[in-house]
Amino acid sequence: MVVLNKIYTKTGDAGETALGNGTRVAKHSARVNAYGTVDEVNSTVGLARLHASGEVDEALARIQNDLFDLGADLCRPDMAKDTEAEYAPLRINDTQVARLETEIDVMNENLEPLRSFILPGGSALAAHLHLCRTVSRRSERLAVELAGEESVNPAAVKYLNRLSDWFFVASRMANDGGKSDVLWVPGANR
Repeated sequence: MVVLNKIYTKTGDAGETALGNGTRVAKHSARVNAYGTVDEVNSTVGLARLHASGEVDEALARIQNDLFDLGADLCRPDMAKDTEAEYAPLRINDTQVARLETEIDVMNENLEPLRSFILPGGSALAAHLHLCRTVSRRSERLAVELAGEESVNPAAVKYLNRLSDWFFVASRMANDGGKSDVLWVPGANR
């Protein structure tokens, strides 16, 4: 259980922050950018939930919890030393990735095949889910960039890749099963 009695600590006033293993790094480091953008994804999901209900809202709540797991995973470097840690670090796992895949497949069963690219929009929920999709894509790019420099849990990158697909398919569901999708018309305004 996390206990936060005081929100500000003043330890970051010089432009550094502590990672999950206590190491201090610059706030603009690749790792901080990666998990900071996961936090942005989580905030966009919170906005989307304002327009969601039922099973979609429940799925988005699960995703928000997973995103905190993912942030905890990314803020903890040195995966090789996980067994030496005082407590087992929280890592995204393939079960969480598989759950997204299953949910994508279930949602996609009821959608017409795409015949055009889709513009972000339609219903309020769909528009917010498209925002979630684009921010999660950015988060994935940053995680991949980090993985090129340091150790990153491969399941974390997979999760982000599937998550943006989940948001895309969910946005189509939110647009009346794809019937209200806003379609791209190439060269329409020439």
